[in-house]
Amino acid sequence: KVTLFLGVPTLYRMILEHDRVDMYDCSSLRLCLSGADKLPREVYERWKKKFGKPIFQCYGATEVGFTTTSPFDREPDPESIGVPLPSREVLIVDPETLKPVPSNEVGEVLIRCEYTFKHYWNKPEETERSFVKVDGRVFYRTGDFARRDENGQLYFVDRGADIIKYKGYRISASEIEAVLQDHPAVVAACVVGVPDAKTGERIKAIVVLKEDVRGVSSMDLLNWCRERLAPYKVPRYIEFRDMLPKSKVGKLLRREIRDEERRKAQKKI
Repeated sequence: KVTLFLGVPTLYRMILEHDRVDMYDCSSLRLCLSGADKLPREVYERWKKKFGKPIFQCYGATEVGFTTTSPFDREPDPESIGVPLPSREVLIVDPETLKPVPSNEVGEVLIRCEYTFKHYWNKPEETERSFVKVDGRVFYRTGDFARRDENGQLYFVDRGADIIKYKGYRISASEIEAVLQDHPAVVAACVVGVPDAKTGERIKAIVVLKEDVRGVSSMDLLNWCRERLAPYKVPRYIEFRDMLPKSKVGKLLRREIRDEERRKAQKKI
């Protein structure tokens, strides 16, 4: 009779796709939380329809612990990672100047907590990169990008390493993945930037289709993206695979895919 469930978005999707999900009584669930990655709206809506419970989001980092969560006293905004906990201070800043950006503008997430460490043991260079002083107070640089609205709600955009730089644009890989995963034939997607001398990076998507799907082509998925994304965000290439690398808890390991694609690009040079 589990009442609280915390999982990554991929785990929620795996449960929804499981062929025996209807055999289990999940009526005891009272609170569902998602973290570690961006929650696709399609997963949120399917879960709520299936189990009658919304998915609240949370966000944090190893160095500072849980930092934000959706307020539990109201229906969560499916796109928001919530508001900071009372013990956490969050700044959204320009990564170059560390100056706060205006509401609804995207910037790097800095986090401060009185009760967490302020340096790495015997790693001065890493400490210098990861911990910065703003107005005399030490903040942790997450390397993540987000925006904050007028009501203080935070919206995760992407991890710094997953931001694709294409023709001067900063493009969120997670945004494109969410669009692809909204397609009824797609069970998983990973989007990465492939180095390109002319454009900086080209956008490539690796997609896993549902087992019973037939006849869906890369052109079908590209047209799907064109209808839902700005032209410069549409992938240049789509590759189909049987599976994507994931951690033991189901978190997509984008870094493995990104490193693999960069090794391929270097071999072609």
